[in-house]
Amino acid sequence: MPPVTRARRAGLPAAAAALAGLLVLAGCGSGHDTGAPAPSSPPGSSAAESSRASRPPSAAGTAPGGVELPPLHAGFDYQIGGAYTPAAGVRIVSRDRSSTPAPGLYNICYVNAFQAQPEERRQWPADLLLRDGDGRVVVDEDWNEALLDIGTPDKRRRVAARVNRWIDACADKGFDAVEPDNYDSYTRSGKLLTADDATAFIALLSAHAHARHLAIGQKNTVELAPVRSRAGLDFAVAEECGEYDECGEYAKAFHDRVVVVEYTDSGLRKARAAYGGRLSIVRRDLLVSTPGSAHYVRRTR
Repeated sequence: MPPVTRARRAGLPAAAAALAGLLVLAGCGSGHDTGAPAPSSPPGSSAAESSRASRPPSAAGTAPGGVELPPLHAGFDYQIGGAYTPAAGVRIVSRDRSSTPAPGLYNICYVNAFQAQPEERRQWPADLLLRDGDGRVVVDEDWNEALLDIGTPDKRRRVAARVNRWIDACADKGFDAVEPDNYDSYTRSGKLLTADDATAFIALLSAHAHARHLAIGQKNTVELAPVRSRAGLDFAVAEECGEYDECGEYAKAFHDRVVVVEYTDSGLRKARAAYGGRLSIVRRDLLVSTPGSAHYVRRTR
């Protein structure tokens, strides 16, 4: 695995923040978990039905249980930094859970599932924040996010109960799938968490997502792609797999049902050269910004 320097979402680590100046990103994780259940409509609510019914029936495959999967080798846009009108030819969009789905397209809902964003840290019970041997909260320093403690079955269930409320909200809005971010947080835990902990936890999310008729994607974490069936994962969202020569591993594990985000021209070229005829690939700017921003980049060639 390469160093953890890739952009996992539209938040900014300190170095990027300095470069961005006063740029404010609308989006990722702006919906707050207060500890109370999110307002929800019954499954199959009019909003969800309207969004899904407006998409052509042939747009995606299905998995057992009737869960609809992202279409193969389709136009893709990664909009987790803020929603905007998709370009012509786009059939798959990923947006933050605080956003609404794009009508008529296959919509993936971004959820930060393994870490607590800085503004939400106090909303988590203290014992669900991972702590080291001295009792200090373990923090992902790139994003200043506390790691959630998924190290025991009981804590996994409690964390999942809260994240599943966000998944419910995604379903009620009419999203088709969910991408839980930071599956690889165990690699930043100082060996306090393991790959087995991460897999067991995401399996809980997968079961809940499927019960709500949502597909669920593996976000990065290529080393766990071989256990995707045990984890209950349906497709992959791979950042910079072209740049780091990982696309083939995702393609093999997920039978080409992979959406790829590259943040450099070289990464886009490499991904397209090897997998341009098989995977859904887009080049975005590192800030995942919206049109009109000086940083905005979206290209497929």
